[in-house]
Amino acid sequence: MHVLVATVVHHPEDARILHRQIRALLDAGHTVTYVAPFRECGVIPWNEVQAVDVPRASGRERLASLRAARATLAEHAPRADLLLFHDPELMLALPENRPLTVWDVHEDTASALLTKPWVPEPLRKPLGGIMRLFERRAERNMRLLLAEEGYRSRFRFDHPVVPNTTEVPERPARAPGNDRVVYLGHVSVARGAHELVDLGRLLRPYGIRLEVIGGADPSVRPLLREAAQEGALHWYGYVPNDRALRICAGAMAGVSLLHDEPNYRHSMPTKIVEYMAHGLPVITTAGPVATSLVGERPEGPAGAVVPFGDTFAAAQAILQLRRDPQLRAEYARTGHTIAQTSFHWPVQARTFVKRLESWVDEAAGRAVRVPRQRRKSRRAPTGTALASE
Repeated sequence: MHVLVATVVHHPEDARILHRQIRALLDAGHTVTYVAPFRECGVIPWNEVQAVDVPRASGRERLASLRAARATLAEHAPRADLLLFHDPELMLALPENRPLTVWDVHEDTASALLTKPWVPEPLRKPLGGIMRLFERRAERNMRLLLAEEGYRSRFRFDHPVVPNTTEVPERPARAPGNDRVVYLGHVSVARGAHELVDLGRLLRPYGIRLEVIGGADPSVRPLLREAAQEGALHWYGYVPNDRALRICAGAMAGVSLLHDEPNYRHSMPTKIVEYMAHGLPVITTAGPVATSLVGERPEGPAGAVVPFGDTFAAAQAILQLRRDPQLRAEYARTGHTIAQTSFHWPVQARTFVKRLESWVDEAAGRAVRVPRQRRKSRRAPTGTALASE
């Protein structure tokens, strides 16, 4: 099976796209052409994929990227068995002559628009309504994969869920230490940029360093740079997921300070699962899914849940971990157990690959591009080619 994977928004080394889905396809013996903004992000593609570079879509600068993507997809799609794309924007760039097409739905796009600083505030809700119409149209014309169970309610048809789980090592590389905490992931206002800076300042007098591992929205980059210059935190910037997780190993805790936004209420924060998988106690704000995962599992708590916006409570929870090595070890052990039994990616990887294979086989057998989809039961809610280097 030849799969054409495309993104113009995400970093080419995005954990879900590259390290999970593409890795799973390659391991299963399939061929992958990967369309992504390699040069703009300074990324050398894997030798195992045919890499095609396109400009990145960011902020309000999206038109040129979409034009380039449309030309690139028109060139490569006819030779593929399946087109898997990851950005809702790419629905505007899909060529007519294309194979079975799958949209991997990463987020609640309409709700996410409410927090995008590049979208003028008066347009956020109207654009959200338009996005809902695009979603309805998409599920009539292509297949969908959902990253969260909570996304099901947005659609009329049943669509499979491929959760954003992670690779869980048999045992953590290091036990949690006592002198640093980490934040892993993209940084924005809604993801707690201001709270991270405040937390770093609160922890610094105690000799505890906050390490922020991830890219950031343009609006908060000056804030992070200033905090780093004053020594309130250390900001790595974007780091590929495999290396980022190695940096996290041995930290006293992993923090997730998301705001109470609609886009986050029904989503599982992947960073929390990654912290648990690598033996880090978790400090998280009180989103419903995060609270259930960290504080309400039958295995026991894997960390502490603090109120939204309360950096003092987050700092106090971290200082308690500093004082109590037994509590650190208990949280770490429980979190790793939860991740290993419920969120180990290889189980989902097999399901993901088999799903794509079955859709391609079904489409070929029926000689149609998109098979008819099943309505949900009312009774159950339930560019330029890059040479490999």
